[in-house]
Amino acid sequence: MAGHAAKHDYHLVDPSPWPFVGSVGAFLLAIGAVGNMAGLVSAEHPLAFMYADGSWGGLALGFLIVIWTMIGWWGDMIKESKRGDHTAVVDIGMRYGMILFIASEVMFFVAWFWSFFEYAIFHEVRMDPALATWPPAGVETFNPWHIPLMNTLILLLSGTTVTWAHHALQHDDRKGAITGLIFTVALGMCFTALQVYEYSEAHFAFSMADGGNLYGSTFYMATGFHGAHVVIGTIFLAVCLFRLLAGQMSAKKHFGLEAAAWYWHFVDVVWLFLFAFVYVVYQG
Repeated sequence: MAGHAAKHDYHLVDPSPWPFVGSVGAFLLAIGAVGNMAGLVSAEHPLAFMYADGSWGGLALGFLIVIWTMIGWWGDMIKESKRGDHTAVVDIGMRYGMILFIASEVMFFVAWFWSFFEYAIFHEVRMDPALATWPPAGVETFNPWHIPLMNTLILLLSGTTVTWAHHALQHDDRKGAITGLIFTVALGMCFTALQVYEYSEAHFAFSMADGGNLYGSTFYMATGFHGAHVVIGTIFLAVCLFRLLAGQMSAKKHFGLEAAAWYWHFVDVVWLFLFAFVYVVYQG
């Protein structure tokens, strides 16, 4: 049990509110997203600011509860680690959990790639004349050798800096680990800034209501979902940086940084596939 010696290698967690609070937050986040995109109530309804079409209140509430859950739950795990509850067996379990989480993320991207390749490969048999070619006629795609190439180089470089940080911490070089993480976080922010600029210069839209088509939908879902992962990964690494500065990681105890590095390498690999197929192979 937590807080005193146990006769086994497993850690039985204390009663925690976070599974319930997180479930409520995820539910409200989903309902808020539906309300924002489709509208669950009319503009005259008292809850219009929460769940009417285009309203952000419900989405923000669910998002804040999820963030609160993450901070509280992960904070409890840090406290458990300091108490010595994370034995070798528990550590292996956390590693398996992170691997399974990344595997589930892979399947998300498989769905986006599947959709993109479905239209890219079989557009000739579509009944819609607009899909006689891929990208559809009239779509002005991005030049892959400008911002997309710059972002590719940024992510590849960030993959080396996060490896540098991890390797340095393994050898008890805190200064090297901190420097590597600072570079990695900065590169992640640069990637996001360039992607925002790229989207602002796009000549095609996401939805058909804005003049878009299936190409725009699949492009923004694939690259946007990846961009969200870059933001999450950057925050993940920034938290590791703050914990490292606070002296909460050592050469023998740094699974948080290791998990963040795994996640970041996963983001890098996904981008290479996006760059190769979405930007280079199927450009106009």
